Order: sequence, then structure tokens, then C-alpha cells
Amino acid sequence: MQYGPPKWEVVQNFMRVPVLGETELLVPLHEGVFEQPMWQTFLRRLCDSADADFAGLFLRSSDGRDLVSLIESAFPMPVQFEKLFAQACDNGPFRTRPMREGRVYSLDELVEAGGEAERAFRTNVLVPLDVTSMRAMRLREQSGLDAWLVLAGERYLGAEVGNLFSALTPHLRVALRVLATLERERTRSSLNADIFSRMNFGWISVDAHGGIVDLDEQAERLLQQSRIFRRGPYNRLTPSSPSVDRQLTDLLRKFAGNSRALPRAINLSQDPWLDILVSPLRVRALTGDTRAVGVIYFRGDRQSTANRCAQLCDVFNLTDSEARLAWAMTQGKSIVEAAESCGLTVETARNYSKKIYAKTGARGQVDLVRHILTGVLALA
Repeated sequence: MQYGPPKWEVVQNFMRVPVLGETELLVPLHEGVFEQPMWQTFLRRLCDSADADFAGLFLRSSDGRDLVSLIESAFPMPVQFEKLFAQACDNGPFRTRPMREGRVYSLDELVEAGGEAERAFRTNVLVPLDVTSMRAMRLREQSGLDAWLVLAGERYLGAEVGNLFSALTPHLRVALRVLATLERERTRSSLNADIFSRMNFGWISVDAHGGIVDLDEQAERLLQQSRIFRRGPYNRLTPSSPSVDRQLTDLLRKFAGNSRALPRAINLSQDPWLDILVSPLRVRALTGDTRAVGVIYFRGDRQSTANRCAQLCDVFNLTDSEARLAWAMTQGKSIVEAAESCGLTVETARNYSKKIYAKTGARGQVDLVRHILTGVLALA
């Protein structure tokens, strides 16, 4: 004998179906960080749901230098009103310093927390705009990002608006955390990209047939300016050298069947220097394009040999002959090969190398390569 409702009915009784208002507000709140301008849909719907004339979300960086004003308004915004929340936390007209984090304030409370200047601001600026009611709340993200959510208008904004703000608080905190995380990763990505660019590193991800899946800005410039690589039919990465093309094709076929295969380095040019490392793609994303099987990392020198030698003279106080030999040795040539390329005898090259090591502080050729290719010249 069965007592009580079936199990699925019990589960159904405990399920909470969102009301339409939540769907209209929460979805654009969480998606607003990806919108341009951010959170415009959320602010518009918030304004409509509260029957307010103005909705704003003000964001200030942790150092207090940058402030972003996101506004949805039924009336033209005077400069004075925009300055309402654009001041530093110590300044008026409505000082944000007394606003306790997470608490919803009314217009009267904000004025009372201020003084004569705030009362004059309401009389001279807000009243002519028919702004007689306001609700404002301040939130602070753990990274130091400050945010103020504001509703204002002619109609009285009562306790129900305060309750709405309170209900939105945990969701707004999550949205701010997402924004702070995205901004932090954007900054890191920008710094890494700048370093890669200065050191002339770039990357191109390719599929099993050599088709370009993705690439960075440095690689895009290489394809536009260099004759060593080009975009072939069907967006295929095509080296100018048939030999390199065959090597690349064989490697990508191998990587498609074995992601643990060993990377392979290939030199493409010596003046200016350009080499590549072809590696299997070992980092898989849960989303995005999953066609890539390999990544081609390249380092292409933007400077000619003559320019690099001149820079070596400046940095290490080398003579012209010493600089030419040092750069040749940096390219992986033995002392005999470097002497031949520079038109020197082996004995003269050995004497020069001793002076080069002394001036650069290198303890040998490997150390010399590290000094030069990972030093400030890599950023030139």
C-alpha cells in the first residue's frame, strides 16, 4: 500500500519555479558583463519593473582612479546628476563613505548622512528634474571593486524596491566577481601578449590538415609581412619551402594520432632569424573550436643581423668584429662555422670569443646564447 503522494510529486512540491520578474532581471544581470555597454538590458528592465525614471550602476576600480557609469534614464542627464556618484568616496555631493556595504538607502537617508551641500543639491538639481525618490546600495567585491546600484524617479520608491535590491544582492555579487575575474585575466593576457610580442614570439594552432584554427596578433603580422608562410587555399598554413611543408604535414598527421608525440624544431631563416617549434596540442578546452591538433610556436627576429650587431656593441661594449662573431655564435654555429661566416681565421675567432665571454660575463657559448637571447635585446 502506498501512503502519501508519489516520489516525483514530493520532489515537485519542493521545486521552486522562478516567476517572470526573476527571469527578466536575473538572466540579463548575469549576461550583462558580456554586453556592450555592460548591463544595459538589466538596467532597462530594472527601471521598468520598479516604474523608475532612472537606473544606474556605477563601478569604481580598487585604486579609485577609474569610474564607469552605466545609466538607463527616461530624461536627459545633466552634468550635475552624473557627478552624483562620480565623486571620490570622500567628496560630495552625496558622500558614499557613510554607505554601509550591502545596505539599501533612501534619498532622505543619503541627504541626512551628508549636510547642507547635499540638501542644496536635492533642491537645486533633483527637484527640478522631478527626482523626488531614490534607492541606492553599495557593494564591494573582494578585489576592491566598488559598485553602486541606483534607482531614482518621481514616483515613490518604497520598501518593495528595497526588497528587490536585497534579493538581487547575491546575484550582483556573483556578476561583479565574474567581471573582476575577467578583468584580471584580460590584464594578464594583455601583459603576456605584450611580452610575447616584444620577444617576437607568436603562435598558430592548426588542424590535422594544416588548416589555421586560431592565431595571435604576432602570427597575423607574420602572415601579412613574411614570405616564409602564407594562407593557402582553404585557409591552410602553407610554408614557402616545399621541404618544410612536407615536414609540417608529417608532424600534424602524427600529432592527430598521438598527442604525446615529441615537438619538433625547424629553422626557416637565418637573416633575419626565424625558427618554429611544432608541438602537439595538449591543452583541450571544454568549449570553443576543438579541431586543432597542433600548435606552431615561432620566434621571428624583426631586426637584421647588422642591427643586432650594433645593439650588441651598445649593450656589451663589443667591437664590430666581436659583435658579428657573437651574433653568429648565438645562432648556434660552432666557433669554426662562425669564423667562416665572419671571414675570420679560427685562431682569431677563438681570441675574439675570449674577449666576448669576458665582456658579456658568459662562461661559454651556451651561456652566451642565454645572455643575448633572453636579455634586453630580446625586447628590442
